[in-house]
Amino acid sequence: MPRYALKVEYHGAPFHGWQRQTHLPSVQGAIEAALGRIHPGPHMIAAAGRTDAGVHGLAQVAHCDMPTEWDPFRLAEALNFHLKPQPVAIVACAAVADNWHARFSATERRYMFRVVARRAPVTHDAGLVWQVKTPLDLNAMREGAAHLIGHHDFTTFRSTICQAASPVKTLDDIRIERDEGLSGPEFRFYLRARSFLHNQVRSIVGTLERVGTGAWAPGDVAAALAAKNRTACGPVCPPQGLFLAGVEYPEDPFA
Repeated sequence: MPRYALKVEYHGAPFHGWQRQTHLPSVQGAIEAALGRIHPGPHMIAAAGRTDAGVHGLAQVAHCDMPTEWDPFRLAEALNFHLKPQPVAIVACAAVADNWHARFSATERRYMFRVVARRAPVTHDAGLVWQVKTPLDLNAMREGAAHLIGHHDFTTFRSTICQAASPVKTLDDIRIERDEGLSGPEFRFYLRARSFLHNQVRSIVGTLERVGTGAWAPGDVAAALAAKNRTACGPVCPPQGLFLAGVEYPEDPFA
């Protein structure tokens, strides 16, 4: 059966995460339902990573198998037609080899987390950022983040229900930038790794926010990491500021 890679953009607010769920809306379920309207029969797609309820996708990657060959542009157009009015869009589609897999062929995932620091309620970016009311120290957060880059046991920064076989991961980079956006001072956290643990990004950003407010010293991040204990973690930040920003492969299927 011909296989197609899909680059997917979505607003996570209406969904209970990426993964298909019985009687609950999901991004996977929405795309599979759209595929069913194009060609009758059950459809199952696989994604580069599962995002939690409320988390957004800028460039999620999935793959689907079709009973017949399609022009990739026409397949994307047909899916987008049947996905309306849900906030899900197929921004690119490409034919790939039968053994290409959105999850297992991936070599890197990239996440972005947006934090806006202001007291007045956020209006235009509501549902797309985590709003904090205390000013944040950019340099302190960068100093704290430096302790997490590299190959570590991230037990402290993973959910107690994480199903990964090992808490040991390599975090390739954490970059934090400040922008004087329309909504006020915005801090963007960019994280890169081959793979992430469940709630790892939100645990890291929540901990670094504590550093930014001055409640934690930058060195406390190193101590929390070394503790290898979930109770040593800072608060897990809410999902609405988190975006799956990109997935890398040995060869870009959409190039």
